[in-house]
Formats: sequence, structure tokens, C-alpha cells
Amino acid sequence: MSNQNTNGNGGATPRSLIVKDVFKEYVPGTPVLKGISFEVTGRSTVAIIGPSGTGKSTLLRCINRLIEPTGGAIHVAGQDITQLSGKDLRHARHYIGMVFQEFNLVERLSVIENVLCGRLGFTPVWRAWLRKYPQTDIDRAFELIEKVGLGEFITARADSLSGGQRQRVGIARAVMQNPDILMADEPTSSLDPKTSVEIMELLNEFSAVHDIPLLINIHDVKLAQRFADRIIGMSDGRIVFDGTPDELQDSHLKEIYGGEDWML
Repeated sequence: MSNQNTNGNGGATPRSLIVKDVFKEYVPGTPVLKGISFEVTGRSTVAIIGPSGTGKSTLLRCINRLIEPTGGAIHVAGQDITQLSGKDLRHARHYIGMVFQEFNLVERLSVIENVLCGRLGFTPVWRAWLRKYPQTDIDRAFELIEKVGLGEFITARADSLSGGQRQRVGIARAVMQNPDILMADEPTSSLDPKTSVEIMELLNEFSAVHDIPLLINIHDVKLAQRFADRIIGMSDGRIVFDGTPDELQDSHLKEIYGGEDWML
């Protein structure tokens, strides 16, 4: 599949993310993000690491406009979403796939119904209300559920699933959007080591197969080094490292996390 997508611009443009000089203040004069800039294009897994409170989750939420950046520009597939509002913003968000730490599934709905929620922004309200999705969407949902290894759970309610299974549903739902960028906020934080590796493998696979830039906020440095093509290290609201996993040294980790006792 080509890394072109018909997106919020109404045309075919490369799947990409450009973050330029983004600031965020919750309290005036006390910035949480202090001029964040980076670019991601096409198939690429970028892991963002850093201590709690340094702004990693805030950055992801600024990118999908769940919170408002105080300043800067964020281009998704060529469109500056910081300039959008109302219907235009809702439309642009349809092309930003998000995998949440706490899964954010509709617990009473089945696996396939949750995955089909990824098409809500593309389906007339009356059809979604009656659960009358186009057959192409239904076929695609079945395909994705099989790919994430939940073929036996298609009709199971979300609240009957394990944490790892729920995260697989969340990934399938995000990919169902046919997004220009896929983001994951601490997708492995509540999972055991084996399941964490499986989730990272799935995310990487979808990024590779569909040429979707993948941006992951993650605490586990070893997982980041194993699965990411590029690591961005944040400290105190700024980027202090941006390079390959092989380039990430102990000296960088000390700068990112502070001190060295935690490394023993």
C-alpha cells in the first residue's frame, strides 16, 4: 500500500506529522511543553521517553487536540490542525488514530462493535445508531480482529476481556480509521512483559504494512530500544535527545531522567 491517503485536506498527501515549536501552559507563565519540534514521515516508529510529568502525554494530546496547545503548529498530512475548529477539526481527528493506556473501549459492546467505532466519523449517524455499517467496513473489522489475534472473541463483550485483549481491540479500532498517524499513550504500562512485546509487535506491524507513522509515549526504555526506529528523549518539557536506539547512551539517559542511582 502506498503512503498516500485521502485525508482531511480532501486530497492525497503523504502520511506525516510535523510538530513545530509547540508550547503548552496550563498555568500562565509555567509551560509544560517548551518549544517542541520534530517531524515523522511514512513508515517509522518513534518512541518518546522521559520521566513522569515531563509532558509526554500532554504532547500527544496536543497533537490530537484533546487539549489545546498554547502556541506552535502541528501539521498532520500537510494540514495544520491547530488552525481548525468545529466540523473541520472533528473531520481532521478522524485521521488521527489513538491507542489509549486505559483502552477507552465501550465495555458493554462486543469486540466487533468496538472496532467498528473506528468508522463512526465516516458513517451517517443514523446508520451508526442502528449499527448498520457498510459491508466493506464490517469485512474490514473482521479482518483486523483476526490480525490482532481475537478471531475467537468477535462477539465477546469488551468487559469480559483481559487487559492485553482490550489493548488489541484498541489497536484494531485505531487502524480501522485508516489514519494518517497512529499514536499510542503508554500502551504497555498495565501489561505483563510477554503481552507488552506482543502489543509492540502489533503496532510496528500495522505501521509497516500501511506506511503509517507511529508515535509511542512509553516508560519502558528497553522496549523503546527494541522496537523503535527513533527515540525522542524529553526532560522538563524539552527534547534533549533525538536519535536511533543505538545512539542512546547512558549519558543521554542521565540527562533525560536525572541522576544515575535508578540505573543500577
